[in-house]
Amino acid sequence: MSRVTIRTVRAPLAALAAGALFLTGCSSGGGGDDGGDTKAKKQGEDVSYTFADTAASKGPAPEVKGAKPGGTIKVLQRDSYAHLDPAQIYVSDEGALSTLIHRRLTNYKKDSDGKYSVVGDLATDSGQKSDGGKTWTYKLKDGIKFEDGSAITSKDIRHTIERTFAPFISEGPTFIQQWLADTGGTDYRKLLKGGPYKGKHLPDSVLETPDDQTVIFHFKKPQAELPYALAMAGYGVVSEKKDTKEKYDKKPLSSGPYKIESFKSGKSMKLVKNKEWDPNTDSQRNQYPDAFDIQFGVSFEDSTKRLMSDSGENQTATSFTNQVDASSMQEVRSNPDVKKRSVSGYQSYVGYMNINNDRIKNKKVRQAIAYAIPSQSIVSAFGGSGGAQLAGNYISPTLVGQQPTDPFGKLKKPQGDVAKAKKLLKQSGKKGMKLTFAFQNAPEWQKFSVAVTDNLKKAGFNVQKKDIIADTYYDQIGKVKNNYDIYHNSWGADWPSASTVVPNTFDGRQVQDGAANYSHHKNPKFEKEMDRIRAMSNPNKAADEWQKLADKILKEDVPAVPLQYYKAIQLYGSKIGGVYFDESLHDLNPTSLYVKK
Repeated sequence: MSRVTIRTVRAPLAALAAGALFLTGCSSGGGGDDGGDTKAKKQGEDVSYTFADTAASKGPAPEVKGAKPGGTIKVLQRDSYAHLDPAQIYVSDEGALSTLIHRRLTNYKKDSDGKYSVVGDLATDSGQKSDGGKTWTYKLKDGIKFEDGSAITSKDIRHTIERTFAPFISEGPTFIQQWLADTGGTDYRKLLKGGPYKGKHLPDSVLETPDDQTVIFHFKKPQAELPYALAMAGYGVVSEKKDTKEKYDKKPLSSGPYKIESFKSGKSMKLVKNKEWDPNTDSQRNQYPDAFDIQFGVSFEDSTKRLMSDSGENQTATSFTNQVDASSMQEVRSNPDVKKRSVSGYQSYVGYMNINNDRIKNKKVRQAIAYAIPSQSIVSAFGGSGGAQLAGNYISPTLVGQQPTDPFGKLKKPQGDVAKAKKLLKQSGKKGMKLTFAFQNAPEWQKFSVAVTDNLKKAGFNVQKKDIIADTYYDQIGKVKNNYDIYHNSWGADWPSASTVVPNTFDGRQVQDGAANYSHHKNPKFEKEMDRIRAMSNPNKAADEWQKLADKILKEDVPAVPLQYYKAIQLYGSKIGGVYFDESLHDLNPTSLYVKK
């Protein structure tokens, strides 16, 4: 779903058009339909996603009108990169970077008519399925190489998949691992204990590489969305010969148009052209700037001011994921000189306030917290309607089947219902209980924390605030044995179905360090229901069922409080061209940028 801080998302837009064919994503097993097109409607705009053929997957990428090679783009980023190993990437800051340095079997491509498709990236097409979708075959393109000049072969693809079974890989997506093992939760690791590092491999009946150019996936159940999953940053290719296990996270081998020349965590990164990247093999990426000079530690407010000024080096600057800060939102939207240097779009991310179910077992206490939280405060902190929208439930309005339900009255009383919270806390017998509130040390969340703390104190809680630096925030709250009672996170669907939201965030079998079930919610009744919905053959009916289940979880167990649905506005300097808001990244796309001469 960005570290703005939101989980990385690879999401086709919400499919709402009448009669459209919808695809659903799954966490383990299950299927969706055999169709290859997903037509969708989002905020009044018709879009469609297709699984593209060989012709659409051929390079080079279309030339960007007016683009010239050369120059350096300054990139202003708030947060440093905690992970560079593609298998550990599942937040959108790192996902945006990965578009420049990591290639995968498939990728997303925007056509000249504005429509998106899944194309072959390292593969010749988006995949050839057989056996009703249980078998998928990929052929690799000729001329694909790592930055050291070594050829990328099927052995590297096999290794890329197999190493995700190793215990040190804990932050990235687990879809394909679970599908291959035909199991949920973390049990997939049993299929290849420790990964491939002791010479063992997945059997050919699961993952087959009959020659250097061919990769064949074998599943026990149809997996109609495999091309979508393979397009995720988390399945970027890793060299079998140059894999350094944990150390790879700090110094990966590039396969994209740029490579890392230097990286000083928390300070800076410099990307330069990867001369081993062949544009004739890449239908989606361009390679115009000589370098990207990335500066970390630049707040939303500072990057907005610098880009609005458009002075000096700011003319050749932008940000991959920093958004316009709340205090500048109105000026950006009303000043024509600034507005023309902006791009904007809706994001499929939903913000949550997690309640640690291991520490807060009393349901009435959780209900009290839910009613007390002032959701309007976070919407205001993100710049009002330009940056966010109040959320009444866990499901983004960009997803199929979403309904504007509001179980805790967050839309009716956006500033919270302190009186009701106070009453519930008194009924629980826990008045005055200590509540440790962890939040990201960033302006938006700091502002929000003040309002949250005030409401919770009025309700009768003894609130202890704990701010955590942004680039380690998810690592801290992602520990099962953390010491926090409530803490926020954001999550977005990987496809236009809540099947990649509800199981990820609320399946008790998904509780482990680094997993998305941050509230540690466990309820076998609801887990059984998840399995039932995943097995449904009609994705439209399944979408309705996901919404119903999400509301049941919210009402009956209260594992987290829905906060906001995200929007984004981003700026760039007047000497930057090729800028567009990418609906698959939910941010501007770095691969088409160039410096104007």
